[in-house]
Amino acid sequence: MRFDLHSHSTCSDGLLSPAELVERAVQRGVDVLALTDHDEIKGLADARTAAAQCGLRLIDGVEISVLWEEVTLHIVGLNIDTGHMPLVEGLAAIRIGREQRAQRMAESLAANGIEGALEGARRYAKNPELVSRSHFARYLVEAGHARDTNAVFRHYLTPGKPGYVPHQWATLAEAVQWIGGGGGTAVLAHPGRYDLGEAKCERLLGEFVSLGGAAVEVVTGSHSPSEFVTWARQARNFGLLASAGSDFHGPGEGYRDIGNVPALPSGCDPVWERF
Repeated sequence: MRFDLHSHSTCSDGLLSPAELVERAVQRGVDVLALTDHDEIKGLADARTAAAQCGLRLIDGVEISVLWEEVTLHIVGLNIDTGHMPLVEGLAAIRIGREQRAQRMAESLAANGIEGALEGARRYAKNPELVSRSHFARYLVEAGHARDTNAVFRHYLTPGKPGYVPHQWATLAEAVQWIGGGGGTAVLAHPGRYDLGEAKCERLLGEFVSLGGAAVEVVTGSHSPSEFVTWARQARNFGLLASAGSDFHGPGEGYRDIGNVPALPSGCDPVWERF
């Protein structure tokens, strides 16, 4: 069985519609796919329909933006209850905050000589309620400010760079409760991307577990093979299940295509055993 438990569609910052995403997953040999759009679940109905037509097992998912000790984190929810009202209402509140953040990002870029960024980003956002950093990144590439989106995030939109603005996302407790309250599984997404340090990392994992967090992404698009081993060890140390996903956004973007997910290191307890 081939699992890919982290992917995005045009309902957040992906390039493919939910149905197109499912089609590509099938073409690339995926058996079980989770659609985990940022702070949004409205693509899941179309993805479920498409998955049923082609025999793919779809896991209802979401990726929630969290602020923890001044660090922005992402918590993936797997097997979520899309009718769980605390989750639905919490995600709606985050999307309102995203609109306010987008306006401030555009102001920051304008102050650094890049005009029209919000309008440019909106052209890439199929969901008007969710203009993200990825949409700004695509506009900055289009406007000639960077070679590709990876280069954008080296020079813009990250802490200390033009276009970055701090934002108050959900708390870690809220995200875990919204997911778990509807029977879902909370997963710490791509932990290797966060600038934490050893002590802060252990504090995060300890708090995550105490709140009911169940798993950590061990294999993900932005992790190196050595990080697979590191996070497999952390999963064992903290009694967490191991998840794996490409974090696919679109063809030619990011580090891995959908379904290009190496095997978990030996000794991991896969999160999909819960399914």
